[in-house]
Amino acid sequence: MNTLTHFDTHGQAHMVDVADKPATRRVAVATGRIEMLPATLALIAQGHAKKGDVLGIARIAAIQAAKKTSELIPLCHPLALTRVAVDFALPADAQAGAFVDVTVTAETIGPTGVEMEALTAVQVGLLTIYDMCKAADRGMVMTGVRLLEKRGGKSGDYRAG
Repeated sequence: MNTLTHFDTHGQAHMVDVADKPATRRVAVATGRIEMLPATLALIAQGHAKKGDVLGIARIAAIQAAKKTSELIPLCHPLALTRVAVDFALPADAQAGAFVDVTVTAETIGPTGVEMEALTAVQVGLLTIYDMCKAADRGMVMTGVRLLEKRGGKSGDYRAG
């Protein structure tokens, strides 16, 4: 596809009309990483962060963000999400580095996809980890946010290479 769907024939921004599109099962998977000091990762992994359960709070924040995506991204349609799953991965050993990977799977049955919901959830999950740990490590870096996979809809399936 070489056209931007959020612009009309006059170049004006608009919300895409999805009224005639069939409701199908839509799935999107997105990921991102927050890199940190080893001591910060230890606080998260051991559950000793001053503000509490970092990953538990980040999970709830990511789910809430997916549900509010249309309020944050102006041309997104409000969706009835059927599922939002948030997974975290920490490095297996210290040689792998100090980071938390966040992966979100968002699903709906509807006329438009859930890529923005998955991506928004990842970003807010990462931001929540930053917020909860910033007293210990202001140098954390969020990186690698991207769509891994999308299924359903007219444009077909996509899987990142």
